Amino acid sequence: MEGLQAAGRRSLVDEAIEQLREQLAAGAWPVGSRIPTEHELAERLRVGRNTVREAIRVLVHAGMLVSRQGEGTFVRSTSDPASVLRGVQRSGVRDVLEVRAALETEAARLAAERHTPDDLARMRAALAREAEVMAAHPERAGREATVEHDLEFHTAMVEAAHNPALTEVYRYFGASVRESMRAAFGDHEMPEVAIGTHAALVDAIESGDPERAEAACRALLAEPTAAVEQLLAEIAARK
Repeated sequence: MEGLQAAGRRSLVDEAIEQLREQLAAGAWPVGSRIPTEHELAERLRVGRNTVREAIRVLVHAGMLVSRQGEGTFVRSTSDPASVLRGVQRSGVRDVLEVRAALETEAARLAAERHTPDDLARMRAALAREAEVMAAHPERAGREATVEHDLEFHTAMVEAAHNPALTEVYRYFGASVRESMRAAFGDHEMPEVAIGTHAALVDAIESGDPERAEAACRALLAEPTAAVEQLLAEIAARK
């Protein structure tokens, strides 16, 4: 394996992180293997061990590495989750909504089977906060303010599926959903949150019927999807 380039002086930790990330992506150390010691990496990078230690800490937090007490640091993944998120952020709003639909409809099915009374209470509380904001601020600012409460509602619904992996993926994805919607609508009005379809989804989950919950979730997501399609058509017509 070729030696690592010497890290620059301006941002030693950032340079070390980037070079280690590149080596991981290139397969220099296979998944499951132990990476060189801090001392070895410090010599290759020509930086101090503290710099290497901090770079490794960042990559552990990112999920690319895992440290095992008394054994060393091992490769967990050669893919950087941050690059995945950047790819999502570069995607169009239609693409984001399609992935959202895939995640949420499956979550709704599972939530119908696994929800607890606390899950239902959280969803209804988030929905009540949405309704309060909309009633107090019916203008555009009110619609934008409900975005946060709407994300709270949908996150609570996904968490009701009691699938930790699904929850983490959705949390990772949720910020991109919000930003994509805001970026897409820009100076246009955000679509109004339909309280009725949200309440119908909670009722469907409470019923314990997965098919009904999935259908209710699709009906809920059809409204923002239609609003986005209309906006995209208007933009295309002006070109």
